[in-house]
Amino acid sequence: MSSKSEQKETHQANGAVPVDHLPSPDRGQLVEPSDFLGPDGNGVEAVVLESRANAKGVREDDALLENGSQSNESDDTSTNQSPEPASPLKETSFSIGLQVLFPFLLAGFGTVAAGMVLDIVQHWDVFKNVTNLFILVPALLGLKGNLEMTLASRLSTAANIGQMDTPKEFWKMITGNMALLLVQATVVGFLASIAAVVFGWIPDGHFSLYHAVLLCASSVATAFVASLVLGMIMIGVIIGSRKMGINPDNVATPIAASLGDLVTLALLSGISCGLYKDLESKFYVNALVCALFLALLPIWVFIARKDSATWEVLCSSWEPVVIAMAISSVGGLILDRTVSDPNFAGMAVFTPVINGVGGNLVAVQASRISTYLHMSGMPGESSKAAPWKCPSPCSTFCSSDVNSRSARVLFFLVVPGHLVFLYTISSMQGGHTTLTLIFIVFYMTAALLQVLILLYIADWMVHWMWCRDLDPDNFSIPYLTALGDLIGTGLLALSFRILWLIGDRDSDVGD
Repeated sequence: MSSKSEQKETHQANGAVPVDHLPSPDRGQLVEPSDFLGPDGNGVEAVVLESRANAKGVREDDALLENGSQSNESDDTSTNQSPEPASPLKETSFSIGLQVLFPFLLAGFGTVAAGMVLDIVQHWDVFKNVTNLFILVPALLGLKGNLEMTLASRLSTAANIGQMDTPKEFWKMITGNMALLLVQATVVGFLASIAAVVFGWIPDGHFSLYHAVLLCASSVATAFVASLVLGMIMIGVIIGSRKMGINPDNVATPIAASLGDLVTLALLSGISCGLYKDLESKFYVNALVCALFLALLPIWVFIARKDSATWEVLCSSWEPVVIAMAISSVGGLILDRTVSDPNFAGMAVFTPVINGVGGNLVAVQASRISTYLHMSGMPGESSKAAPWKCPSPCSTFCSSDVNSRSARVLFFLVVPGHLVFLYTISSMQGGHTTLTLIFIVFYMTAALLQVLILLYIADWMVHWMWCRDLDPDNFSIPYLTALGDLIGTGLLALSFRILWLIGDRDSDVGD
């Protein structure tokens, strides 16, 4: 990880003005971004650039850059100066909700479609005979959190602080991040297949080489193709958002998930089914597919290495990605053990929905908090804005802070959103479950509890990582979406089993 001096130089190169070049009327008192919120908490009125401590450890006052007060210098006065970072957008609860609503619904319908696909393919021969594929499902669907959402958050922050304003910066950012994405997708897909083999072998004590190679080829090919397609879509979304004056943080991550679940699950089902047909007669095909994608790794590594920023991420971001994949695989094991029971076959259609909605909402919140912190400096610098201790639930959900306001908006979207998605599944006659009142109550309880936990963890985790000199854009979202998969799958399985125990044992729960 680069030194703080290098980080500061990068920050200043992107338009930040050194503190000693700016007038400050009152030195000697630290001013925080929260001090410039209006009476109703709407908007950030100023960006605070923090000066570092002097040799005696005493902080000088911050220089205040008033929102909208700066204008771009003309070319004749500052021909060599990079564009200044964009000032933070003023957002009310209504504007946040309005911007988030459409991509949230779009992402939700994507998860509904993914759930319907999973409900159909669970009866295919490949899923019946190679049940370990169910373990792969949350891990590969989690790629949108591990990789695509992280890419979207990274590019959103770069766009918001002016790091993609010139064509040279734009293409450098895009090529480096796409190469980084393909490296991560290939490696995570390979590791996910190993985890699926291990988690499937431990309970049963049975190992099949044919099935192991099939899992590897299917997982690596699915991860690579899905990440390539979704990464290109994300780039277009962020460019369009900035041109339309919309905050990319509110739009990019939900849209990353809107097609993410459906595309990934459709690819996994199609690829695994195609490879399974000739598994025994043409075993070498599966091995060649896996070897081909692994052989391409050095090319993507070489491209990513040309950009110092992406190379740093590539060298330092494996821990959250791999741990998140392992967490999602545990959720996949729960899914495998639950769906394999014919009494709980109805759970398949709802699993991508509850996991996708929770992951989408918490990714939006994590991306917003990260952007807010980047406005005040670099990771590790704003200790005042990033508490080390766990925040109280009241500060997370009930304060007038802009991030607390967005948390409330996102939480209030859970019930109406899920009602729309449940009605869509029912109207399309998807799944095996009748939507009775008691089922809806248990389902909504699980969904609300999942999002409540995730939003609280996000508030703590993003600030904690910031204090640890870690960029939350690269580290927080993989953990949060993986926890969303685990918590969502666990709570949903628990709800189905409780309904079964209290006597709801007909088509209301499963076959």
